[in-house]
Amino acid sequence: MMMTNYMEVLMSNQPWNLIAFMVLPVAMAELLTAAELFILARPETSAGWKKLSHGLGIALGLYFLGVFLCFILHILPGISFRGWIDKLAIVAYLAGVLPLGAIALQELGLFGGPSDKRQWHHILLLISFLVVSHIAMIFGMVDPTLSGWQPPMQQMQQMDHMGHMDHMDHMDHMDHMDNSMQHHDGMQMK
Repeated sequence: MMMTNYMEVLMSNQPWNLIAFMVLPVAMAELLTAAELFILARPETSAGWKKLSHGLGIALGLYFLGVFLCFILHILPGISFRGWIDKLAIVAYLAGVLPLGAIALQELGLFGGPSDKRQWHHILLLISFLVVSHIAMIFGMVDPTLSGWQPPMQQMQQMDHMGHMDHMDHMDHMDHMDNSMQHHDGMQMK
């Protein structure tokens, strides 16, 4: 099975790319979502959650802007798209900078309109990020050949060779196990 560039980026440089590009932004967004739910549920006793939401909104927006710039400047130039599924995964991922950037600007008082509607805008922006990030994750896990993309012949030959090597490694392992068992059985018979 072939991978999208999105999945390949996450799987490269383990575990750092996965942490930087997936774990941190999604964990912060989920914590921000939890804070918003607690604020909505008990607005009169949510001063701590409001502080967390404010600080986390700024931090997440700035962090994802850094991720976006890193991706645009260092990763995207080396990518050769693998069909529309691959493009959709990467574009959806990068689109997360829009709602998260707007949340940061809102928390900094530079965007958002009247204060009575700010919380609703904040929630809608957060939902928008969660939607695009899940689109990126879902399509990022799909085999890009389902969109009609065909890997270059050289990649196919490498995959066939790797599959053959995996099979040979498995056969060598089985031969080693057989030899060990025969040696063990021979020792018991003596």
